[in-house]
Amino acid sequence: MIEKQKVPRSRGRPQIRPDDETRQVIVLAAERQFCDLGYETANINVIAQNAGVSTKTLYRLFPTKADLFECVISFRISEFVIEVDEEHLDAMGLKAGLVRLLAAYGHLVLSVDTIAIIRLVLAEAERFPEIAATFWEKAIERTNATLEQWLKRQSEAGRLVIACPYQAAGMLRGMMAMEPQRAVMLGRVSAIEEAAIVSRAEICAEIFLSGTVPR
Repeated sequence: MIEKQKVPRSRGRPQIRPDDETRQVIVLAAERQFCDLGYETANINVIAQNAGVSTKTLYRLFPTKADLFECVISFRISEFVIEVDEEHLDAMGLKAGLVRLLAAYGHLVLSVDTIAIIRLVLAEAERFPEIAATFWEKAIERTNATLEQWLKRQSEAGRLVIACPYQAAGMLRGMMAMEPQRAVMLGRVSAIEEAAIVSRAEICAEIFLSGTVPR
């Protein structure tokens, strides 16, 4: 009779998922809850369950619901900041760089999930002013700063003539996003198509550059 060889058992604890990876999984689960149910109704226990972590782990990484909401916003904005890498943009021509910047902004703010978060903030800001403050600081100011810095670099290089890059960045954001966002929020359309975002970025860039390129 042949004796079966015993397979040695691995010793020690099973490999633990790094905190950064766990945070990302929780943030994605939380974003879905916030978008579907709103801030007040979003349930921490359900978020933990959907993320496959314990409530204890969630609270260790995100002590409050406000902390979790802040990370949801920061995570979404960070994708925009990565997409508009400064070095890559500066290697492009003036119009191509602006179109790329505006299209990336459009992809961010005209996505269904971002519009759901904007609805959430507008609906619940009075009861939860902390989420309004978070959205203003982490979303609006941060995206505006990215546009502002690009405009400053072009102005300093003599490619554009702009008195106030901060205000110009705000005007560009409004021109790119306000009307399409309202169309979705008021139920005129269900979503903004990719082709429409790129087309709008090109039109906005042409209008803006026609008034700011040195003559």
